[in-house]
Amino acid sequence: MSEETRGDGARGRGAGGDGARGGGARGDGTRGDSARGDGVRGDGTRSDTYAELAALGPYGVHPGHALITMVEPHPGHEYAYNRWYEDDHYYAGAMAMPWMFAGRRWVATRELRELRYPEKSAVAQPVGAGCYLSTYWVTEGRYDDHMKWTVGINKRLNRDGRVYQDRTHVFTSFQDHEATVYRDGAAGPRDFHALDHPYRGLVLQVIDAEGVRQRAELLEWLRSRHLPKRLGGSPAAMVTVFRPTPLPGDRMSYVKQVEGVDTRLTLLWFLQEDPRDCWAGHFTGLDAVVVESGLGRVELVAPFIPTVPGTDLHVDRLR
Repeated sequence: MSEETRGDGARGRGAGGDGARGGGARGDGTRGDSARGDGVRGDGTRSDTYAELAALGPYGVHPGHALITMVEPHPGHEYAYNRWYEDDHYYAGAMAMPWMFAGRRWVATRELRELRYPEKSAVAQPVGAGCYLSTYWVTEGRYDDHMKWTVGINKRLNRDGRVYQDRTHVFTSFQDHEATVYRDGAAGPRDFHALDHPYRGLVLQVIDAEGVRQRAELLEWLRSRHLPKRLGGSPAAMVTVFRPTPLPGDRMSYVKQVEGVDTRLTLLWFLQEDPRDCWAGHFTGLDAVVVESGLGRVELVAPFIPTVPGTDLHVDRLR
């Protein structure tokens, strides 16, 4: 939520927080300047609405849904895009929104993009498109609530001139969580920690099943056979598996509708090593293994490293 929508007496805290008392009262017992005695603030909204919403619905920590978005800044706009995303959009267009509880940005330098495969990808055309990847977790059971807010806030951001236009969405979709496979069993960080834990790299893998009915079989093969075997002794601590969901009809015009809703699976491999140091030994040939299974085909295997917030580190190595 942007600053201009918050009254002094209705901060974005949980119910009972010192700065958000019922009726717009602050911790010192006085009312915020923008909260009237009837609970209606100067912008016409009711401050007690947030307390009411906090008492409703699920609020667990499981990442039931994700936003996964790979974007290509237009040539010559790399620095400006990075600053806009880190300084404004990551917060106002993502983390400040309800039920989006964790996020992380990743970057693929030219060197990293040269490792991608297959050359002919249904996801990235050309396969090197998409320098930046952003990943966000959304609380399980809150997808519909979050989507209503995100459509509304993005309309507002566009109206207020706070959307950077000189970039292309290569692969953007909200996705439902299907499985998490851990290398070390019950030891180590869980999937809800993944975007906060200091992992040194991430590999995005996109697989298309041979058909609608085959996706369930592909998922079971990944979960019970392929991923446990591949994770053993690897630098990847976990793999999360998601399936894409359609974007709403009133989405922003610059984001294309999601493809492969009925057949696609998206895998995120969280690495404890830099992907450049372990690529040859652990991440080549993933396409061949899936083809051999007879269950699908790999459309993208792409390595990333984490960005360093507040800096332009790696921007000079994108081209």
